[in-house]
Amino acid sequence: MRLEISCQDRLGITQDVLDILVSHEVDLRGIEINEMGKIYLSFPNMDFADFQHLMPKIRKIEGIDDVKTIPFMPLEREQNQLRALLQTLPDPVFSVDTKGRILLLNDAVTTSLETQREALIGLDIDELVKGFNTPRWLESKKITSITQKVRFIEQNYLADILPVMVPDSGGEPILAGAVFILKSEQRLGQQLTVFHEASIDSFMSIQASSKIMKKVVREAKRMAELDGPIMLYGETGTGKELIAHACHEASRRKDASFLVLNCASLPDNVAETELFGYAAGAFGQTSGKEGLLELTQGGSLFLDEVGDMSPQLQAKLLRVLQDGKFRRVGDTKEVKVDVRFICTTQKDLTQLVQEGRFREDLYYRLNVLSLGIPPLRERKMDIIPLAETFLKQHSLTLGRKVPKLTKSCVDYIQAYPWFGNVRQLENVLYRAVSLLEGNELGKEHIQIPSSANAMSFVTENFEGSLDEEVKRFEKSILQRLYPSYPSSRLLAKKLGLSHTAIANKLRDYGINKKSVKI
Repeated sequence: MRLEISCQDRLGITQDVLDILVSHEVDLRGIEINEMGKIYLSFPNMDFADFQHLMPKIRKIEGIDDVKTIPFMPLEREQNQLRALLQTLPDPVFSVDTKGRILLLNDAVTTSLETQREALIGLDIDELVKGFNTPRWLESKKITSITQKVRFIEQNYLADILPVMVPDSGGEPILAGAVFILKSEQRLGQQLTVFHEASIDSFMSIQASSKIMKKVVREAKRMAELDGPIMLYGETGTGKELIAHACHEASRRKDASFLVLNCASLPDNVAETELFGYAAGAFGQTSGKEGLLELTQGGSLFLDEVGDMSPQLQAKLLRVLQDGKFRRVGDTKEVKVDVRFICTTQKDLTQLVQEGRFREDLYYRLNVLSLGIPPLRERKMDIIPLAETFLKQHSLTLGRKVPKLTKSCVDYIQAYPWFGNVRQLENVLYRAVSLLEGNELGKEHIQIPSSANAMSFVTENFEGSLDEEVKRFEKSILQRLYPSYPSSRLLAKKLGLSHTAIANKLRDYGINKKSVKI
């Protein structure tokens, strides 16, 4: 039988309770007192009549608020929970004393060794786990947690070896033993596989503290649920591929492939065979090859920098979008595919259409669900969270403590325009962490071009007049701002110009709600 006694903080109250138990000749087997002042008693079950006499006497003690029976003493409950947790762990676990002798082990150990628990208790851990000098570690002056490659039942394991510290009478920690947790190569592989699988919310990895980026993520989630082509606009390094992949993972196609074709990095003939594949006999090959379209069947095909696609490739891609069919290079047989296209571009596709460098019909086929990804300088609230994320990632990779950003460093990276965007920020921080000595990252550790140098938008040998270049830059600014300020009055207020002046410029540059995705 076990009792929980709620009482006030009064000197001698526990003794009064014990006196009553003695007077009833109760064989007390355990007593616990917690930080809240509750008293817990454990004694053998007694007759109901005796119990009826005992309870009122305890309740009458001055300072006693309540008495009730409970199924477990707190320590019993903790021990049962710990035992259940230990036994259900699939990895071998040992607990040892300060001499390295085994005190406790779980079922995974006895199952692996095919030995009874009693035969293993008291053995030196080094008799079973090879490759680590336990006595030397336990006798060292400063004992810290360690991860070590070891051998157990003639197999390689990774062991997490953790010291067990308990407070002495003065509250100082003293060594009471250690815990060994072993993970096999197979278990580590399974855990890494799960770790790298996409999370339920595929957009969790996208940093969106700023208002503008929250809107982007919100719209991207809605687009992911649809099945039309997605067009992502944005400068280099803004995270277009990351968002594209998140859209795929959040779509009904997530269990199929997500493959990538960089339209800017491949010659026309190579890009064509990569995309459409080729038939047997083409290029002197004895067997044919599937292209990305066939390999992505049922999934998503990511066309990076689609604005750089050749006219020939554009015409063949248009056929796929219209009919869902294509022919391999050198083949007459049609192949039918079900693929979702997600495209990116840094270029102004409307300008390319006007110049005849991008097919208008293809533009309208691809530009069904369009989304502009803002540059980092327009989402300053995301800079520090991104920086802290990269610092943690790189520090983990380098096996070092995560450094703290100084105020001067925070101010510096927030003020910098980051024309390479998120990719530039990540690369700069990787270099800084790699070379850092100490645990603070200051402004002096960040090596980036000065803002004045970074503001060079054109090269010395640009073609055209100054007036043409200014107009091109002006149009670029208006196109970027228009989705957030979709009226001439709002845009005029933002830029500090008259409503009429902005209205004229929008008309001259063909910027409106039809040409720019809001």
